[in-house]
Amino acid sequence: MRPEMKEKIIRICEAKIRQKGSNVGLSFYAFFANKNDDPELLMEVAQWWIRDMKLDHFEKAEKIKALISDL
Repeated sequence: MRPEMKEKIIRICEAKIRQKGSNVGLSFYAFFANKNDDPELLMEVAQWWIRDMKLDHFEKAEKIKALISDL
């Protein structure tokens, strides 16, 4: 995972947890704008989410943050 993306995922998870509480769920799409301007990065994150980690479509932000922090 690219370091910039890892940092972005952690920032977004932390923001969502602050806004909506520790039970908030996210999809990997939460880390991208509606307009996909970097398909390679989107596929990199999708592969990590789906193939590598075998996560469901929505997962708890705290779980995602912990998993990405361990990379």
